Formats: sequence, C-alpha cells, structure tokens
Amino acid sequence: MATPAAVAAIPSFFSSSQKNPSLLFHTSPSKLPFLNTTTTFFKPLFSPSPSLSFSSSSSPPPPSPLIARANTTPPSTTTTTTTTFHGLCYVLGDNIDTDQIIPAEHLTLVPSKPDEYRKLGSLALCGLPSAAYPIPFVDPNQFQSRYAIIIAGENFGCGSSREHAPVALGASGVSAVVAESYARIFFRNSVATGEVYPVESEGRICDECSTGDVVTVELDENRLINHTTGKEYRLKPIGDAGPVIQAGGIFAYARKTGMIASTAPA
Repeated sequence: MATPAAVAAIPSFFSSSQKNPSLLFHTSPSKLPFLNTTTTFFKPLFSPSPSLSFSSSSSPPPPSPLIARANTTPPSTTTTTTTTFHGLCYVLGDNIDTDQIIPAEHLTLVPSKPDEYRKLGSLALCGLPSAAYPIPFVDPNQFQSRYAIIIAGENFGCGSSREHAPVALGASGVSAVVAESYARIFFRNSVATGEVYPVESEGRICDECSTGDVVTVELDENRLINHTTGKEYRLKPIGDAGPVIQAGGIFAYARKTGMIASTAPA
C-alpha cells in the first residue's frame, strides 16, 4: 500500500493538474512521489476474455532465484487473478523497443474507442523482425494473443514515449511482462494505464524459457514458475505500483481511494 506521505501527495497533484492539464502528461517522476509514473490512456471497461478462468492458489516462496521442481502440475487453462497469472509465455530478447511493440503508423488508433482498442491488440508486437521471431505473437485474423505472459531481457519498452505500447499489449490479452529491466517511460506508462504488470526478474529468465512454455507469475510470492521445465525464478516486488495497476490505472486508483471525485453517472 502507499505510504502516508505518498497518499498525502496525490490530492495536491490532482488539484494542480486540474489547473494545468499538461501536468498529467509531462510531470517528471520526482513530481509524482505517490507513484513515480505518468498518466495516459485508459483501458475501456471490457469483460475478461472468455478463455480466462479465475482461481487463487499459492505456495511458500523458494529460498533461491532458481529451484528445480520435480512435480509441478500446471492448470489446464489460462488463469488470472489480481496477484497470479498463468498461461503460455512469449519470449523476447533485449532492447525490444516501442516500434516493435506497436509501429508508429498505428498510433492514430484511439484506445478509448472499443473497436480501435481491439485493433491495437491485433497489432501488438507486429513490428518484431520475423527472422528473429518466426512465431507471430498474435495469429492472423485474431484480436488477442495466445500468450498471456511476455518474458524479455534488458531495456524492454525502450524508444519513444508512446502510451500505445502497453495499451496494445493489454488489448492483446497480456497480463504481465517479466523483463530483466525496463525503459523507465514504458514502466511508468504501464502503471499509469493499468494495462499490464511490468515485473522485473532477478536474473536472466529469457535465456532459460522458450515461447510456448506454460508459466505462472505469482506477485504475492515474487516468483515465476515454468511448469514446462520444472524450474522457478525469483522476481522483484512490484511494490506500490501493484494497487494502481489492479485498480485500472492512476485515475481509477485515485477515484477508488477517494483522492479525486468519482465520475458523475450519466
């Protein structure tokens, strides 16, 4: 949860942003002590994909970054809760930039329009070079990906500051990205939009997983379990960003906690 000082900082920020709306898009991290993030687009209020089922299960965290698991039986379907994500993973390397996540020619799509939001999902990671990534992230003529979790290397989300990058991933059905490190602006946009959980790994997991492996990310336990290989890995805590993403983004979080007034019903 946010610290008392952090909570106290939010009302003053929103009060200032009402007088100067550009603050919402150009405020530096040092001016956002309650989150260290920016505010951008927001996901429409859609029902979860029919392929998702819901469950909650956890077990004690492992004592080391990598532990072999002799008997690991994964659930049979894609699963997501507020703290656990399960499904197929898509593995990427280092320096995956925003042009690869969503090319610039698609930035005219407006995420607040449901049809265009779905279109963004169909285009997620379409900028990847096919020679390096022959398996498409989203199958042709589909709006969502089979892969619920992305595993990547260093500097994920580098390049431009486009908010469409995390939005496209969220629209495609991605619940979490697990990367060795992130470009700061991508991390901030992910939290601000509430689209995906940007989780940092404690080691280079992308070298030990393969696209199509069945994995589970447990935020409460700070670990990733690869059910295909029988190994598990330590993750860094998501921290205060977690409740903001869970709420659906920075404005949704502020409304939920009473820091700004809720939108009046139509």
